Amino acid sequence: MKERLEALRTEALQELQGVESQAALNDLRVKYLGKKGALTEILRGMGGLSAEERPVIGGVANEVRGAIEAVIEEKTQAFIKQETEQRLRAETIDVTLPGKGLPQGAVHPLNKVAQEIEDIFIGMGYSIAEGPEVETDYYNFEALNLPHNHPARDMQDSFYVTEDILMRTQTSPVQIRSMEAAKGATPIRIICPGKVYRRDDDDATHSFQFNQVEGLVIGRNIRMSDLKGTLLQFAREMFGAGTQIRLRPSFFPFTEPSAEVDVSCAQCGGHGCRMCKGTGWIEILGCGMVHPRVLEMGGYDPEEVTGFAFGMGIERIALLKYGIDDIRHFYSNDLRFLSQFARK
Repeated sequence: MKERLEALRTEALQELQGVESQAALNDLRVKYLGKKGALTEILRGMGGLSAEERPVIGGVANEVRGAIEAVIEEKTQAFIKQETEQRLRAETIDVTLPGKGLPQGAVHPLNKVAQEIEDIFIGMGYSIAEGPEVETDYYNFEALNLPHNHPARDMQDSFYVTEDILMRTQTSPVQIRSMEAAKGATPIRIICPGKVYRRDDDDATHSFQFNQVEGLVIGRNIRMSDLKGTLLQFAREMFGAGTQIRLRPSFFPFTEPSAEVDVSCAQCGGHGCRMCKGTGWIEILGCGMVHPRVLEMGGYDPEEVTGFAFGMGIERIALLKYGIDDIRHFYSNDLRFLSQFARK
């Protein structure tokens, strides 16, 4: 039996030396050391040995098992090392190559124009005031000299939540709230940016939701000439130093007198073109001196103070500033359109 064990060791070690894969190594482990392997088969004959021979043969069997297991472990570690080296070569990253940059976003054109408007008026000493988008009928209409039966309410088709609650149709309610909060103190110089809502059909120049900026100044001896000078300064900073403005008489329930404001067309310099429809002028906003009734509703004595107010649509300013022909581009989320403003 001893000779059989020695022959098994020699055979196994020779075969193990030529193994070339982990799978083949596992097969040889089973072949020689498994429950039905060659070593187990030889040791089954130990029952026929004498008591003196059994320890000797047992010792030889352990030596054979140990020698085979040692070679198998050595080969296993060699295969693991080889596999690791191959994986490292396959997964090598060249750290000298430039990284893959993420696409960089940009400020939305409407936000960009809104921020520019805010910066212009902050530079003139104004502060920013905000208010709720869901308003009461009182603040949205009545306090602005628009009682329930006033025909001017027909100028705005509104989204009502209840009989007395609606989505604000303008940011003017913020002006009333600011006057109330001031409790008669002067001066007030604010702009009120925010979203407003009206029941308009969406088309190239209208939307049921749009952005607006309104301004309010209240103090002693505030005149129409102050309003015109303020708007001229704004127009020149927004559209260029050579921009001119003109005021045309108009009607708004909350101002008296009231005016529409036009700017000279930046496309043709006021000579007349397709953009300005040959007139040389483009309407941009409405304005006027605060109506005495509105001053009273806000807690001011119209005999002691005066004020002016103005309002503009941010979309309209953006359309003119960037030469865009359809307001719906701002809301379509088309990256081909929006990416243009990353470079401006």
